[in-house]
Amino acid sequence: MDIKFITDNPALLLEGKILVIGDLHIGIDYELYKSGFSLPPMVNKMEKKIMKLIKETGAKKLILLGDVKHNIPSISFQEEREIPKFLGNLSKKVEVHVVPGNHDGNIQKMSLEGVKIYPRSGFLMGDFYFNHGHSWPGRDFPDSKVLVMAHSHPAVEFVDSLGYRHVEPCWLKSKLNKRKLEEKYKSKVHTKEAIVIPAFNPLISGMPVNRKPEKKLIGPLMRSGIIDLKNSEAYLLDGTHLGKVKDIVSRND
Repeated sequence: MDIKFITDNPALLLEGKILVIGDLHIGIDYELYKSGFSLPPMVNKMEKKIMKLIKETGAKKLILLGDVKHNIPSISFQEEREIPKFLGNLSKKVEVHVVPGNHDGNIQKMSLEGVKIYPRSGFLMGDFYFNHGHSWPGRDFPDSKVLVMAHSHPAVEFVDSLGYRHVEPCWLKSKLNKRKLEEKYKSKVHTKEAIVIPAFNPLISGMPVNRKPEKKLIGPLMRSGIIDLKNSEAYLLDGTHLGKVKDIVSRND
């Protein structure tokens, strides 16, 4: 299997042709505007960045791992106007596949011609199972070798000697508890590991995985302990391998 973190980008390239991103949260800038923050529209910036990644990687497929939109549970005016155009432009370049996330209520009601929308449980493609992370993967999940998910917005917190805190998005590569999975799915599980991807939208704050006291990341696979967070390997976007999460503890005191 060919798995590549694209340097300095929260984007994953699989088998040299499948580009994977998640947590775009189109519409969050409008929510921030209503709270008094003036920001340029992020959707155009993200579209240009994705188009550049498609060109540079030669990707043939684009998989969006949920939370394409931000507003819950309805569709805002901004989302209704921007998302069909955004996905339509991308679908002219590559196959676009969407796994709905917890923010994607009613996204099926949008006019998204040429875009494949899957059940919330996700889907299997070759050796990979794609799931947003807020729900259990589907019944064919045990046939995969690698689970790719989003939802948790993983990040690492750094604290200097003066107490200044800085948070950087990160990738997580995690082993899975096969015993618990086989109890859940009542079948043999071939999945060896999970990759948790950082949020693509830079306005989305990350959840520090190394902060003490620790919090369980969101989603059933995290909360059930099936994903071994403490022993997960953390990587910054520039490719720096930080080691296991349990060895990079940042104290919140």
